[in-house]
Amino acid sequence: MNPDMEKEVFIKEISKIKGIGKAKAELLFDKGYDTVEKVLKAKDADLLKLQGFNDKLVKDLQASLKKPTAKPKPVKTETKKEKPAKTPVKSKEAKKPETKPKKPEKKVEKEKTEKPKKGKEEEPEKAKEEVKEEIEEEGYKAKKKPELSKELKQKLRIRKEIQNRRPEFLREEWFRYKRVPKNWRRPDGLTSKMRINLKYRPSKVRVGFRGPRDTRGLHSSGFEEVMVYNPGDIEKVNPKTQAARIGASVGTKKRMDIEKKAEKMDVRILNL
Repeated sequence: MNPDMEKEVFIKEISKIKGIGKAKAELLFDKGYDTVEKVLKAKDADLLKLQGFNDKLVKDLQASLKKPTAKPKPVKTETKKEKPAKTPVKSKEAKKPETKPKKPEKKVEKEKTEKPKKGKEEEPEKAKEEVKEEIEEEGYKAKKKPELSKELKQKLRIRKEIQNRRPEFLREEWFRYKRVPKNWRRPDGLTSKMRINLKYRPSKVRVGFRGPRDTRGLHSSGFEEVMVYNPGDIEKVNPKTQAARIGASVGTKKRMDIEKKAEKMDVRILNL
């Protein structure tokens, strides 16, 4: 096979895996990992040196390659059997139809009905065992939570309740004209029914719909967000009450350095 053809076949196989595109597949092929066996035998430390590869991506890559591929079932070729020649019936006893007892037929029917029941009961048990094994292998880690006072925790609960009952604020008479966008603008005018606060009109933006002052700007988990653009910015983050958010302009190499330093300092990254 030509090297170009081998490269195309390898890229097609590897790019099917989640998180790996054509660019990363070409990078693996160029670095010498031109077959699936070489990728499986490669060490995690060697793969992490490649650009764009992190711990999670390497684990997913090796796990997906280790899965057994379904072998094609062999096609059965039907061979025509030669029918035996009919022999002439001489005696009358041979012409009589054979009568089968009814009792054994009932037993066969019972056995047929019992077999699928056993299979249905065994299937969920096997599925549960497989799920348990996968969870034990991966090892679930709970996300870090901030150290908050009782008052702040209560205020966060109040903020969530207010968010659930807060209506969608829409512009006056947005439903009447197509040219009016679905945004918010304060109603005005002497004849405006929304300005007068009539019941059949939608609600306006007011202070009562706002959450507690201490919880404004906090993440849903309770952390205060801090933007991070390089590994040195993580030193400014307080891991007890603050969490880091990596900037969109940060590249993959610097992002990996930030993640490693955040693990050492026990700092949570919100956009992993």
